[in-house]
Formats: sequence, structure tokens, C-alpha cells
Amino acid sequence: MIGRWLAALLTVVFALAIVAGNPLSAARKSSFDHFSTGFPLTGAHVAVACETCHKAAVFKGTPKTCSGCHNDVRTNGKPANHIVTQAECDSCHTTRQWTINRFDHTGATQSCVTCHNGIKATGKTANHPQSSNECQDCHNTNSFAGARFDHSNVTGSCFSCHNGTKATGKSANHLPSSNVCEDCHTTTNSWAGARFSHAGITGTCFSCHNGTKAAGKSSTHLATSNTCEDCHKTSGWTPATFNHSGVTGTCFSCHNGTKATGKSATHLTTSNTCEDCHKNTGWIPATFNHSGITGTCFSCHNGTKATGKSSTHLSTSNTCEDCHKTAAWIPATFNHSGITGTCFSCHNGTKATGKSATHLATSNTCEDCHRTTAWIPATFNHSGITGTCFSCHNGTKATGKSATHLSTSNTCEDCHKTSGWIPATFNHSGITGTCFSCHNGTKATGKSATHLATSNTCEDCHRTTAWVPATFNHSGITGTCYSCHNGTKATGKSATHLATSNTCEDCHRTTAWVPATFNHSGITGTCYTCHNGTKATGKSATHLSTTNTCEDCHRPTAWIPATFNHVDANGTCVSCHNGTKVPGKPANHISTTDSCDSCHVTTAWTTVRMDHTQALGTCSGCHNGTKATGKPATHIPTTGDCGDCHKTIAWLPATFDHANVTGACSTCHNGTKATGKSPTHFQTTIGCENCHRVTAWIPTTNYIHSSPAYPGTHARQLACLDCHTTNSQTVPYRYASYAPNCAACHAGDFRAGSHPKYESPTRVNYTVSELRDCTGSCHIYTNSSLTTIKERRTGHHRVSASGFD
Repeated sequence: MIGRWLAALLTVVFALAIVAGNPLSAARKSSFDHFSTGFPLTGAHVAVACETCHKAAVFKGTPKTCSGCHNDVRTNGKPANHIVTQAECDSCHTTRQWTINRFDHTGATQSCVTCHNGIKATGKTANHPQSSNECQDCHNTNSFAGARFDHSNVTGSCFSCHNGTKATGKSANHLPSSNVCEDCHTTTNSWAGARFSHAGITGTCFSCHNGTKAAGKSSTHLATSNTCEDCHKTSGWTPATFNHSGVTGTCFSCHNGTKATGKSATHLTTSNTCEDCHKNTGWIPATFNHSGITGTCFSCHNGTKATGKSSTHLSTSNTCEDCHKTAAWIPATFNHSGITGTCFSCHNGTKATGKSATHLATSNTCEDCHRTTAWIPATFNHSGITGTCFSCHNGTKATGKSATHLSTSNTCEDCHKTSGWIPATFNHSGITGTCFSCHNGTKATGKSATHLATSNTCEDCHRTTAWVPATFNHSGITGTCYSCHNGTKATGKSATHLATSNTCEDCHRTTAWVPATFNHSGITGTCYTCHNGTKATGKSATHLSTTNTCEDCHRPTAWIPATFNHVDANGTCVSCHNGTKVPGKPANHISTTDSCDSCHVTTAWTTVRMDHTQALGTCSGCHNGTKATGKPATHIPTTGDCGDCHKTIAWLPATFDHANVTGACSTCHNGTKATGKSPTHFQTTIGCENCHRVTAWIPTTNYIHSSPAYPGTHARQLACLDCHTTNSQTVPYRYASYAPNCAACHAGDFRAGSHPKYESPTRVNYTVSELRDCTGSCHIYTNSSLTTIKERRTGHHRVSASGFD
């Protein structure tokens, strides 16, 4: 009804216009109200001459449907490239504007690709998944979005879609890997159940084998702080290398016979843990005590588990416990009961104590002198005595040297004879004590009259094997050095000695002649007279190659630091600036094969002339903000290298594409870094990428409204400005109080008379507010109680309907 009313109004308007512009047509139409035929003239039909439709002056029976005239007989019909459909023209087109159409797929008769081929209608976009499927295989006609999908006809690699742009790529917790999807994943039906190898995996084992991404240490794994790769290899998880560093917990937590070897079958029976006796640095030897040991001594000390009776043990049937104690094996209790044989059969120093170290050297057996009833006193004579006199006459067994005897370690026989005690022979071998104890002028000759005046004893300088030469030090010497070092008593200055009037002690010390202290005071001549590599150190092998003399750079008061200039330097810069003689290129120097003087000058090191000819590596190797200027703060965010866009011979202009750019479009397209929105651009806060593509800025994509207030796709295709009349994303509703319902725009079109609520006892119509959602229900009730529905009117008006019915 609303549509017909509007059509009638437009007919009058267009008729008036025709009268003014076309008197003949106006005259023919002015006397006839076309609205009365039930076919009001609207849009372009208003300006058409009557005879265009009414052929041969036949008025009745003229077709009222679009296809009745637009059939290529009466007038032009569908063009050859028109979408194949059985729908009437007015399902999509209007008489007002033929090219702006509303469209639904209800009447379309062929497959989607017949139209959606990039010619008749938009086909697959440039970033569409590579697939041989037709549109309808995945999409439905109601909405292009929300497509059903399987991989059956997809072409190209997985990564061509699963790259984080077209479809979901690797998740944030995916294994770090350079592999593409199909290297591991084998089925399009399920992402899970992937085959796997470590090829291409980056990062450490633990970055995955941490119990989250991949299995970590099992519950039975050795307790350790080591990472996987400390012991295991990716080429074979077992066998693994192992040491105890990093292992936590007790030994028994592993050495329990399950995780690692436990006590052997022949191990001592004990409740001790491993570490009570063993050490992890060396399993053997182990410490041991008898605490916790059960059973008799012989259960271990049987010659198998532990040492038994030795081959020299007394022959006895006694058990260990009869004589020994576990607290201390020795001493053991003992008596002679049951022992047979002579004393020496035991007292031979092996089985039992034999002759003591101080016993007289003799071949006699025990019984020859001693008695079993009393060991002391014993009978004695010299018959059978062996050894030297001193073996007895040592002041212990028998009378030894007298108190006035020379202090010596010689035995009696060394000097004396048994046939006559005096006179005795003599040499210094075996003499003990100091030389002065004899050489004191009383027992033997002392120091001569010309001897150096010293409080030293003889042996401080002399040796008993040779009196001359004698060792010497200055302790105890009096007087000046020169009193001896005058070339007579002792060596004086050598022929090569520095020419100086200094006395010895000015430079030398008595404790050590070399090294000597030194300064240049009083020295004459040039530095080189001494520093010539003979008297004193000359130029070192690593010294700068130069013809300068020492004085040109060095000072006698301080050899370092030295003054320096390049005037007399020989060779190239790098012959010195090579990191050995003097600092070479620093660690952060630009990587280049150029020599120093290609860029630097000796008069000013920091004034550099530079070209990129011999520079090595990528631009960002230097232009990283450290070695050379990097990207400015306002630079486009990108992962590319400088050389991807810039050239070394001219930094600007630079080539550019979006391949490595990161961040949202507005990061750059903000009017500062790159062109932003034009002054006439639709005013919105959404990002560029919601409508535009980086591959082609125009045409724009159809914007998908996410707001729940958006009513859906109208049957008449609306342009943005039909609703967004202020060129802004905020819609200025004509009837804002009804927003966001249909009435916010269509309240002025509402006809209360066409919308009765009930008719008994009197007719009452719905208000606009009650029916603000035109697509809702407006049932007619039997009476004012509103309890019984007389007529159901649900979904009478539809947004997608070609007519507002």
C-alpha cells in the first residue's frame, strides 16, 4: 500500500514535468489518470510516450509484468550476459534506477560460478584459498560468510592458506620449527595425529619436552636438574650419556634395582643406604663400619666376602670372636694354652712379636738366653753376637760415646779398632753438629787472620766436602759494598757496567744483586747508548716500524705513556692497527675489506670518508642504530632489510611493497608516514583493512556489519549513504527515539489504519511504538482483553522481500 501511494505521487510529479517539457506527450497524458488502471507509472516509465507500450492504439490488454514488455519484442529484454534467472525484472531492478539493483538468489537457475566468474559478478578474491570447488560447494546464497568447508578439492600447499592470514597458522604454543604444515600433518580431517621428526626443529629439547608441548621427564625418570640434551641425543633417545652432576635425591632413589643397579647378590647384608659407605665420585673404595651388620664374623670374614684368616694366622680352631672384637680387630685377647712348638715358631716377627728393633743382633734362639718362666733377666756373653759394635754400644744397650766425644754418626768401627781403642783414624763423613763446634781454635783450627769480618758460622758459606769455593751471602757483613767489591777481595763493576759514579748500594741490594733499582739521574749520552738491545732492552719485535729515536716519543722519567705522531711511521695503517700492536677495528666496526686509509685519515681518525663498495653483509648489519643510523622512530614497521627497499647509491626514493610490513594499515596510512584518509573519506574508526586490501586499494570489499542493530540485507540494495547520510559511521536516524528498530527510519511510512489490534467492542489500531519492529508480530485479537488471537500476522513485512508485503 505504501509503495502504491508513493508511485501515485511520483506519477503526478512526472506528469507535471512532462507537460512543461513535452506538450504533445503531456496533452495525451493530462486527461488520463494511469493510476486507475492498477498500473501506476513510476520512475523511467513516467517519461515514456504512451505509444511505446500501447502499440497500434490498443490500450487494454497491455502486459503489466516487466517481462511482458521487456522481451526483445516490445522493447529490449535481458542482455546476452544477463544472469540466468526466472525472476521478474522488478525482483532486482526498479523503474527509478536500473543499475542499482536489489538481488537475491531465489530465482537463479544455474550454478554460482556462471555469474561469480569475475565478469558478471565478483569471483574468487586474490586471497581466496586455492581450490577447484565451485562456490555452492562451500557457500550458501544467504550469506557469503559462514561457509562450510573441507579440503577435498583444495590445491596448493597447506601454508598457502594456513599462514595466519587466510586461515589459522601455527599457534603461539606450536613447536618452534621451520617445517611447513604437510611435513608433519597428514590428514585434512583432523589437525591432530601428526607424524613427527626433529628435522627443522629449532630451540632446545626442553623448549618442547617440558610436559606441556611434548612429553617431559617421566615419573620414573632420574631426579635431575639436567636438560634433555645434557644426556640424550635427538638421533636416538637411548642410549644416553650420563654422569652424576645435576642429579638430585639420594643414591637409593636410583640404585634400587629398578632405575639403576642396586646391591649385588653378594653384597653385605645391611640396611645402610649407598651413600653411607660409597661416594658418587668413586664407587670403590668404600668406607665401612659394622653398624647394622648381622650374623657372625665368619659369615663375612670367610675369605670370599671379606678377608678371612691370613696364611700366617695362628693355626687354631677358635672363631674370630674368641679373640677379636668387632669394635677393634686389634688388639686381640690371647693366651698360650694349646700352643705347641718352640717360641720362635710364633715369635718370629710374623705370627707374633719377634726380636725387638733394639734387641741384640744375634743368631741365638729365644731359649738360649730367656726362660719361659721369666723373660728378664736373661743370660749373656758375646758368643754368637752379630753386627757392629755400635749396634750394642749406642748408650742404650751398652755404654756408648763419652760426653766429650766428637759429635758424629760414625759407628765405633769407622775410626776405632777392637785391637786398640786409641789412636783412632778420622774424616768428616758422619760428623754431626756445626763446624764451629770443632773449628773454634781449640778442638781444630778456626778463622784465619785475613778472613772476612763476619759473625757467620763456617757452614753458612763453606762445605765440608770442599772448603773452597765457598757459598756466600751478605748477612752479618759490615762496611760498604766497595770495601769488598773493589776488584780485589770481590768482583767490582764489569767492563759493560753503566758509566756512573753511584756506589753499589745506590742500585743493588745485598739480598739479590739482580734485579737492581735504577733511575736515569746522572746517566749521560742518548737513550740508545744503553737501549740498543745489548746493555738494556731496545725496541721490541712488535714495536711500531719507525725511524724515530727513543727520545722522540719516550721520556726517561716515564717510558709510558709516550708521545706519538705518524710523521716517521713506516708501512700501512694495518701494519700497526691490527689489534696486536695497537687497537684494530673494534668489535662493532662496519664489516668491510677496506684498509684503514680507504676511509680514515691520520690527521683526524673520526672524520671518515665512506662508500659502500667494500662493505660486507646486509644493510641492517650496520644500519641497526649501533654501528650506523638505523630506522628512525617514524619508519614504517617492517621485518625486511634496508636493501629490500633502499639502494646504497641513493637512499631515496625507495621501492616499496607490503610484503614484510607489520602492524595495522593505520600505523602508516595516518597522513604522516603514508597517505591517510582523504577529506571526503567515510568517517569511521575501523581500520583500513576492514574494507581495503593491500593487493588492491580499489575496489573496496563489501563491509560486513557486526552491529546487532543492522537489520540485514534489504531487498533493495542500499548504498552506504542511504543510511549513513552524514558520511559517518554514526547513523542519524530520522526517528531516533525508535532506534535501533525499523521504525527509526520507517515511522513516517506507518499507516495505523492498516494495522488493527482488535475490532470489538470498537476498532483499535496499533501505534508506531508497538510495531516499531516491522518484521515482528501484529496479531489481530478477538476483543480488547487481548487473550484470544483472531488472526496471526507474523513476519508480514520482511527486510529481504522484493515488495513490502
